[in-house]
Amino acid sequence: MPRALWLLIIGMAVNVTGNSFLWPLNAIYIHDHLGKSLTVAGFVLMLNSGASVIGNLFGGSLFDKIGGYRSILLGIVITLLSLVGLTIWHGWPQYVIFLTISGFGSGIVFPSMYAMAGSVWKEGGRKAFNAIYVAQNAGVAAGAALGGYVASYSFELIFLGNTLLYLVFFLIALFGYKGITPIIRKTTSVIKGAQSAKNQSRLIALLILCVGYLLCWVAYVQWQTTIAAYTQEINISIEQYSILWTINGAIIVLGQPIMNQLIKGVKSIKTQIIIGTIIFILSFAVAASAEKFIWFIASMTILTIGEMLIWPAVPTIADQLAPPGREGFYQGIVNSTATGGRMIGPVLGGLLVDIYGMSMLFTVLTALLVITIFTTIIYDRKIKTTKEFSTSIS
Repeated sequence: MPRALWLLIIGMAVNVTGNSFLWPLNAIYIHDHLGKSLTVAGFVLMLNSGASVIGNLFGGSLFDKIGGYRSILLGIVITLLSLVGLTIWHGWPQYVIFLTISGFGSGIVFPSMYAMAGSVWKEGGRKAFNAIYVAQNAGVAAGAALGGYVASYSFELIFLGNTLLYLVFFLIALFGYKGITPIIRKTTSVIKGAQSAKNQSRLIALLILCVGYLLCWVAYVQWQTTIAAYTQEINISIEQYSILWTINGAIIVLGQPIMNQLIKGVKSIKTQIIIGTIIFILSFAVAASAEKFIWFIASMTILTIGEMLIWPAVPTIADQLAPPGREGFYQGIVNSTATGGRMIGPVLGGLLVDIYGMSMLFTVLTALLVITIFTTIIYDRKIKTTKEFSTSIS
């Protein structure tokens, strides 16, 4: 891998380690420490995710206009300032305000990181995005393990730890990313005119794919919200809950070589996503009947296998679909879709659980994942020729 990609990997790992101090515990903090209902907790997380959606789209467009270095630094500065405020003031409603600003700032960062990764190692294909994905989950494993342990002593230290690690990320970006020059694909004016209709078809294909991607995230985010709160009700400790995310990250990092071998037999990235979605459904079927910690471990393990198939695949397809000079915008769409799922999921899940209970939640999630399989099957029908678009594994 290129040195530039390694710098992006390290920065992403540090960034997510800091975020993982807090995000798995947000619902618990709002519900248990600030005394708000799950519905209110879901609304607060929706604001955070909504701001991040705007940040994703803004950051993706910024990448195409001013480059990744300045876009990433802008996002980091905004986030860092909000985290300093959150460290000092984390009562109600200051918590909501700073968490929302933080969502916007971090939203700017992610599409630029992905777009830079794809640009600096074009020949790597899926491998570049997979490397960033593994770095994210290494951060999840480390941050969730440390966060749960620290939270058992004091939530004050959670906010401080997040801030300090984001400061480290700022220094890595400031001194490490300045020299990174993405490889820009050039297209002549004649080709641009001929490709106009094709690019529109590709954008529509990406949007259809992202409908299913959003629904996957609506389901996935329940582990951070409704399922997180439910584990507390059945006397599973915060430390145990945090261990689930450590297991999640550890499987992704340590199991990646095995997964790489397994997916060699998968026909296409589309098939990979469909298999991952079916595994998601199985995971929630296990969680629906889980009452002891061991069954939540089993469910999380199954869920992790599913996400290892789905999460790196979608940005890979977006990079393949993106016309020259629009890589940042297309990655912004993908990241904003994921964030949209994190925005809708807590509110939908909170309402379902508060009104109908956990069993209804799992039924609805299964239905949404079935829709995901359908959208994945049909998304590329208008562009499905070998010359136009390839969804082969690389």
